[in-house]
Amino acid sequence: MKAVVQRVTRASVTVGGEQISAIGRGICVLLGISLEDTQKELEHMVRKILNLRVFEDESGKHWSKSVMDKQYEVLCISQFTLQCVLKGNKPDFHLAMPAEQAEGFYNSFLEQLRKTYRPELIKDGKFGAYMQVHIQNDGPVTIELESPAPGAATSDPKQVKACKDAVIPDE
Repeated sequence: MKAVVQRVTRASVTVGGEQISAIGRGICVLLGISLEDTQKELEHMVRKILNLRVFEDESGKHWSKSVMDKQYEVLCISQFTLQCVLKGNKPDFHLAMPAEQAEGFYNSFLEQLRKTYRPELIKDGKFGAYMQVHIQNDGPVTIELESPAPGAATSDPKQVKACKDAVIPDE
């Protein structure tokens, strides 16, 4: 699963000339679901997105507060094109989860966001629709997130060191 998270002052989604969703201050999440994604990757991404520290605290210290800390809004947009692989100059989307499966998975993602945070602050676009997404990026701040590949070891050096330093008792 891949996500592009943008800190925004406002964002909205329009389908067929009609605005269907809008938020004020918060984050806009463009989400690409891969063929291999499972509930584990979904939960990892929800946790990362909601706890991503892209806001300043009350004293002006940058990178210290999350969207949940600030009680800001979240706008999610399903975007299969994030799973693109280029073949020359032509995009290939064979790694993206097929729409029939992806819609249910995406709805589970939204449900998990709402369960973990405040449901009234989670907004979304229209799955599978041709949308115009209006994003007023704040900063600009744009963060790319990718869930660990299923079964892959962690690549975070701090976590790797913690694992190496762990004492494993004799059995």
